[in-house]
Amino acid sequence: MTVDVLVVGAGLAGLHTATLLAQHGHDVLLVERRPTLTGAIRTTGIFVRRTLDDFSLPPECLGPPIRRVVLYPPGLRRPVNLVSARDEYRVGDMAPLYVAAARAAADAGVRVALGTRYAGRRAGSFVLAGPDGPTTVRARFVVGADGARSRVARDLALDRNHHLLVGAEEVFAIPGSEEPPAFHCVLDPSLAPGYLAWVVNDGRHAHVGVAGYANRFPHGLRAALMRFGATAPGLPGTGRPGDVERRGGPIPVGGVLRRISCADGLLVGDAAGAVSPLTAGGLDPCLRLSEHAAAVLDEALRAGRPDALTRYDGAALRARFRGRLTLRRGLAQVRTPAVAAAAFTLLRTPLGRAAASRILFGDASFPTP
Repeated sequence: MTVDVLVVGAGLAGLHTATLLAQHGHDVLLVERRPTLTGAIRTTGIFVRRTLDDFSLPPECLGPPIRRVVLYPPGLRRPVNLVSARDEYRVGDMAPLYVAAARAAADAGVRVALGTRYAGRRAGSFVLAGPDGPTTVRARFVVGADGARSRVARDLALDRNHHLLVGAEEVFAIPGSEEPPAFHCVLDPSLAPGYLAWVVNDGRHAHVGVAGYANRFPHGLRAALMRFGATAPGLPGTGRPGDVERRGGPIPVGGVLRRISCADGLLVGDAAGAVSPLTAGGLDPCLRLSEHAAAVLDEALRAGRPDALTRYDGAALRARFRGRLTLRRGLAQVRTPAVAAAAFTLLRTPLGRAAASRILFGDASFPTP
């Protein structure tokens, strides 16, 4: 089989890139190792206002809007409440959202092959392992949308993520609440070393999760999630139902990688490190970087010039993440509850509240290439 572009990975980054390329008239094959897009979901699915403003997402796949964020110190005493005048967040129902995105890709002409694993590069071709055995595909370009530990990146000798958090989350339906939807964030390094524990309660579903540096969890990530879940704020007192969806996976927070393209292809989404170093939000970056990737590949395919991929430059994008990378290094140094509690002394000041509001409710998004 010969195609213009082979896209590896059917997350939002891979689906969006493949769809845009097919809409430009290119022959695109999208492969995904999962047999179904509704299983093994890793993302919390939080969409920020800028994404909701700029991208067309199925409204039936989005939860109610969230304007309120509550920040908690260790011990959960005297939290800081921040309320925006605008709708800031909505949580996606990711399984049907992936299905809708795959349907849009297929309608655009993308050939979608589920249950098909990327097995590597061999003599200028790419080997796929599908339900009917191995297949060799020749492609003018390959797109690595295969996650934080990208095999495509390795095969193309591109940069790979080394600065990673790990996260785990439980998602379950909750009864209707009279409380407004809220995003609860707990800064406690004994629970979530180097990051946060969180509850997103939009009145329909609750997302309860923790993330941090893998080597700093004293009893492991799952134990930390169980400990947090027992006293997590923002939940109804009725307890968890029997139907709980569990998610987890690595989160790259080292910023956009410097070398994310070569003459043979490029990286998008988590594979490219397109995740906010500070907030670990990756859905807005993955969609915006995918649009840039599709534009560059379209130019390269039409002009027959692989060197067009040189303007897909991670180093140039990375330079605009310096502030967030500095804040990431600062957050990584919060190692004890006492230090976290001291930080909250600043958060309770007008200046601290203004800084937190700018991060959580600001207009900034992934930089325009």
